[in-house]
Amino acid sequence: MSELILRNDTGHVVRLVLNSPKNFNALSAEMIAALYTTLASVSAEEDVRAIIIAANGKAFCAGHDLKQMQAARANLDRGRAGFAALFDGCGQLMQLISSLPQPVIAEVQGVATAAGCQLVASCDLGVAAKAAKFGVNGIDIGLFCSTPAVALSRAIPRKAAFEMLVTGKFITATEAARLGLINRVVAAEKLEAEAMELAQQIATKLPSAIAMGKRGFYEQLAHETSEAYEAAEDTMCANMLLAETDEGISAFLEKRKPAWAS
Repeated sequence: MSELILRNDTGHVVRLVLNSPKNFNALSAEMIAALYTTLASVSAEEDVRAIIIAANGKAFCAGHDLKQMQAARANLDRGRAGFAALFDGCGQLMQLISSLPQPVIAEVQGVATAAGCQLVASCDLGVAAKAAKFGVNGIDIGLFCSTPAVALSRAIPRKAAFEMLVTGKFITATEAARLGLINRVVAAEKLEAEAMELAQQIATKLPSAIAMGKRGFYEQLAHETSEAYEAAEDTMCANMLLAETDEGISAFLEKRKPAWAS
């Protein structure tokens, strides 16, 4: 099996590439663990001053692995323990990003949806190709994106975030930049160079000042994020256990409309 995370070093910048294009770089339990471990390891290297998260394939990240989630329903608890572990692991990953001493830049070449949009929102900075799209469309299959909402609602205005969450609509890269979800929109052929240029600019600054400043930046924003994730994880688990959500995800995987009561 190919490596889930590829690493490329350029000077003081490390570019990490999500490498599971066949399932659209889904944040499966394995991908979450691989990205968490890699980020924690890379951030401990003294020479690293900036980190880029990019992806191979058409999608940046299509959220959690729905097939993996549905398989957990075969357990005696109907999957609750598995859902809880998945959402907790994802929440820990997102919180890790803001706790790293180095700025983390999302380099978004394609669609970023649900937990994939959460990943973009959790990064410190973002650069996207013009064709990139962003959404938290779990509601379309009966699952409100409660945990992605934690990061999204802290990255863009509240009403804009809530509209995305309750309608499932996608926004363009231009709209994402206007709302503050990302910093820059560039042509696809310039994306990697633009993200690297931003990272290299950061890498010229005093590392200790960047680390201290980043820590202080997030400390002054809010203190309730971990508590918000705990509550959101419980909500996501309860939502996953609904029969309608089971049907919604099954319908999505089977490429049909869900048989919901009108």
